Amino acid sequence: MWKPPQSRLIRYGLPFGGILAALITQAAISLVVPKGIDFPYAFFYLIAVFAAAWYGGYGPGAMSCLLTMVGLPAAATQGFRLSRVDPSRLILLVGVSLLISKISRDQQRARSLLRSANEELDKRVQSRTQDLAQTVELLQSEVSQRKKIEEKLQTQLGRLNLLDQITRLIGERQDLRSVFQIVIRTLEDSMPVDFSCICLYEPVSAALTVTCVGVKSQALAMELAMTEQAKIATDQNGLSKCVRGYLVYEPDVVQIDFPFPSRLAKSGLRSMVAAPLLSESSVFGVLVVARLQPDDFSSGDCEFLRQLSEHVALAARQAQIHTALQQAYDDLRRTQQAVMEHERLRALGQMASGIAHDINNALSPVALYTEFLLDREPLSARAREYLETTQRAIGDVSHTVARMREFYRKPESELVLVPVDINRLVRQVLELTRARWNDMAQRQGIVIRISTDLAPNAPIVAGIESEIREAMTNLVFNAVDAMPQGGTLTLRTARVDAARVQLQVEDTGLGMDEETRRRCLEPFFTTKGERGTGLGLAMVYGVAQRHNAEIEIDSAIGKGTTMRMSFPVAVPGAAGGLPETPSARVHPSRLRILLVDDDPLVIKSLGDTLEAEGHLVTTASGGREGVEIVRATAERNENFSVVITDLGMPYIDGRKVASAVKLAWKTTPVILLTGWGQRMADEEDMPANVDRVLNKPPKLQQLRTALSELATMSSQA
Repeated sequence: MWKPPQSRLIRYGLPFGGILAALITQAAISLVVPKGIDFPYAFFYLIAVFAAAWYGGYGPGAMSCLLTMVGLPAAATQGFRLSRVDPSRLILLVGVSLLISKISRDQQRARSLLRSANEELDKRVQSRTQDLAQTVELLQSEVSQRKKIEEKLQTQLGRLNLLDQITRLIGERQDLRSVFQIVIRTLEDSMPVDFSCICLYEPVSAALTVTCVGVKSQALAMELAMTEQAKIATDQNGLSKCVRGYLVYEPDVVQIDFPFPSRLAKSGLRSMVAAPLLSESSVFGVLVVARLQPDDFSSGDCEFLRQLSEHVALAARQAQIHTALQQAYDDLRRTQQAVMEHERLRALGQMASGIAHDINNALSPVALYTEFLLDREPLSARAREYLETTQRAIGDVSHTVARMREFYRKPESELVLVPVDINRLVRQVLELTRARWNDMAQRQGIVIRISTDLAPNAPIVAGIESEIREAMTNLVFNAVDAMPQGGTLTLRTARVDAARVQLQVEDTGLGMDEETRRRCLEPFFTTKGERGTGLGLAMVYGVAQRHNAEIEIDSAIGKGTTMRMSFPVAVPGAAGGLPETPSARVHPSRLRILLVDDDPLVIKSLGDTLEAEGHLVTTASGGREGVEIVRATAERNENFSVVITDLGMPYIDGRKVASAVKLAWKTTPVILLTGWGQRMADEEDMPANVDRVLNKPPKLQQLRTALSELATMSSQA
């Protein structure tokens, strides 16, 4: 007759052996049975349980039940987590197991009674004692497992809270650097780690740039040469896998033969985790954390860092989008301001065009009479000096009016430069601005002293005299405005070297701080509030650019300002070089002239001047009257030697007058006299039937030359 095994090892090995046999049997049968057929594999485990209960007794039977109902399901889950067990099934199975064990025991006892009742009693006591001990062990094991599970849950809950805290903090930030700083600081304080940093990845160079290092990691960062902006190559180290999007965990960097892990090992760091920062399936950065102990990061730590890197990448992406949107908004605002400024200048240019025409008409009588008096009348020295100053002022106004078109037209690519005496301009500017620095200042109870230090025999420079004079005037005005309590204004000229002459305007006023000094040449930048336009120094800068001059500004708060402009010396024989001998004045022969203009002052002044030159002048106050005179004269078979007409007139403009003249007399020359003359010449907008265009206000010598040339051409035709 078969006897149950006496060895406890064998008895308690029966549950494991039976279950192992059931697993092997199931695996073997599953290879044979087709998929989809529900084969009763549980039958083998019941056999294993009953066999363990029958041959092993109560303990092995109960153990087999627990292994079958609890152990196998737990082993099949990730992390060996206990799944829910149906207590009724477990109790039933244990009960059946115990019943089988009892039956087995009863049979053994029946057989043993034949041998010895006392021996049977001892066996039953020992069996019960073993059952109780085993139950206690099971209970202790279950309590230990519950404690471990609770610890894991607490750790996981702490990580989730930390992740939530970091997510909320970085969600409130809108710039990339502050997001990184919060993440690093929180990891150092709460995880904790011994070294942490965040690097940005540059795909082109395949390198990482250290962007943010933890405060507690600064010492190690210096030792590792991983301070901010340091470069880390990734093509031959362990980070290459990370920049491809995989989390890298090195339990002991000492065993890794790559440059970066070796660098960490030299500083005493042993374990390291590198988590990629992914945005739209591409890595833009890496989170690196390390500890001094080897194998110091658990699977939970790695999972937490992986989840954290995802949140950081999302926040970083939002920060980058916000930065890009802010930049786009700033660009749009600057563009809008530029468009508004362009519209402002365009409107100003349109207004300036009309103003220029009216100013030129108003200046024409003054210019003609002044030039005529200087040319033909005997004058005292003082009167001649006054008239010459007036003539220069008229020229400056005329040039300024001509430059109004710079508000809505591009400046000429080439400027005609003439010889300019800087010392003479300084004296002229002081005389022209005397009212500002003397009369107006004294009326306000302040005194501005003028000092000049002009280099003797200063070389002639190449430039446009009116523009340089206007720039000097603006510098003087600015200097006066900078001395509200009075002071000293000094104008100096000096030869810097063989090629340049320097003009210096110095005041002892308020001075400028560095920001104002840096921006003072910008258009529309002013510190004068409503009193300033911000165009004065910008105009000076424009003059310097057009004359290839250099500007230097020295200024300090409370110490005044010094403005220096260095002009190139005129080269003899070049454009703008030394003056040539003036040609003899041209005086045309007596001509019969028709003068057409809608401005009575222009008709009066120009008519008087031409008559004084000996010409016979017929005037027409407008285009319609001019055309009628042309037709009436042609009907009488008479002719005019030259017709001078304005361009802009109501009803019939200068173009129509010119057409009527050419229709009546093909050879009669037509001179178009207009405030837009220079503009038309620059734009090559010569009207049909017009032989010459002269600018307003007219210059007597130019008018003489044009009349002489056109009269000669007409006589030869």
